[in-house]
Amino acid sequence: MTGAVIRRSSNLRHDSVVRVLIVEDEPRMASVVSRGLNGEGLASDVAASGEDALWMAQAADYDAIVLDVMLPGLDGFATCRRLREAGVWAPVLMLTARDSVEDRVTGLDTGADDYLVKPFAFAELLARLRALIRRGDAERPAVLEIGDLRLDPATRRVRRGSSEVSLSAKEFALLETFMRRPGEVLSRLYLLEHAWDFAYENRSNIVDVYILRLRSKIDTPFGRTSLETVRGAGYRLRTGDAA
Repeated sequence: MTGAVIRRSSNLRHDSVVRVLIVEDEPRMASVVSRGLNGEGLASDVAASGEDALWMAQAADYDAIVLDVMLPGLDGFATCRRLREAGVWAPVLMLTARDSVEDRVTGLDTGADDYLVKPFAFAELLARLRALIRRGDAERPAVLEIGDLRLDPATRRVRRGSSEVSLSAKEFALLETFMRRPGEVLSRLYLLEHAWDFAYENRSNIVDVYILRLRSKIDTPFGRTSLETVRGAGYRLRTGDAA
């Protein structure tokens, strides 16, 4: 593990130290990234494995984590998921030599915030870190849970308590939209824009149809009323006891 603390203004924050955890098992790559960040006035620590990253990220407050996918033992995907499960919400930028859509989706679904393919220009890595750090470390759980309702975007599975709920792709997308904005009233237009594509007209009653279908699967069989209509405004997924 290598550490450096530089206390001067940087391009990312002024008059404060920005601290980044680099999780990379290739010493040369880790050194290049660390030296580059230090040269920009950032503090950097290096973890050579996912296991090291887990305890380091919980022992110190990092502004961002640069996480390689191809790690020995616990890979980057599993490390990211474990970090989110442990309540570590620092923005994660994943690095990988693999550029498949499936890998990018897996990384984002496990809780990563951005994805950069090797080889990359250091200027781009720095720009992406700037954007992530400006965004902050708001909670972005890999698995969404509201009461006893649980949705896992990576495995595409939904559970109500101990029972698995089978949803169509569109029902899943609609529920995920609600679970990412719990307690908020979402308009039909908002739901159309986030769970459908531009082929649907705003006047379509497709949202109402799918709301009924979703209620019949996540609420009615369990004696719940968690998905409620807000007259004249839209729909809301209640966060409290909706039994």
